[in-house]
Amino acid sequence: MNMQAPVVFGTEDLLKTLCNSVSRVLTTATQQPIRYSGMVQKISKTCLKPDIGCFVLFDGGFSGLVVLNFSAQAAMELYESYLLNMGMAREELAVSYTSDEVSNVMGELMNQMVGDFTGRVERELQTHITQNQPKMLVINKQVTLSVGANLDAPEARRVSFFTGKNNIFYLELAVDRTEFIKIAEFDPEEDRDNLLDSLGM
Repeated sequence: MNMQAPVVFGTEDLLKTLCNSVSRVLTTATQQPIRYSGMVQKISKTCLKPDIGCFVLFDGGFSGLVVLNFSAQAAMELYESYLLNMGMAREELAVSYTSDEVSNVMGELMNQMVGDFTGRVERELQTHITQNQPKMLVINKQVTLSVGANLDAPEARRVSFFTGKNNIFYLELAVDRTEFIKIAEFDPEEDRDNLLDSLGM
């Protein structure tokens, strides 16, 4: 009797789904290739780091925390590429990463990234998670995050991302140690979201 091993979906699989959402949303928004490293770091804690740190909590079928840390150069490149791609004139753009407008745009993009991720999780894992509004901080020193994300046995990972101009930013994910095991066949629902519409493009 030929028994197939069950399909198991763990932390690294969740991380890959999240990385694909970040890459997909930012590539669509900026019309620049956004790629991530094929190597992932195991880390003991999540941190906000200079120059712009962003975080969002999610809860539901499992709980977690997503952190994005941008250098000033990476944040400005993504901000400018997105708004120029939307048709704004360059002279109308903010000139400093400390501008509220830059934080607002990066928060909007992060909301889209995590929203894409939660939608994929619902389709692929048949569970539901909700997210809160992203928080953006312009900071000049590292801040360790220990927020009440209801994590009993957290696992944390960090992945390096590269912009079209090779500026680096970092994604960190803290999530409850969990595995999803497939017990019945199903077809993931089609993605009905129109990413261009959600980005206002």
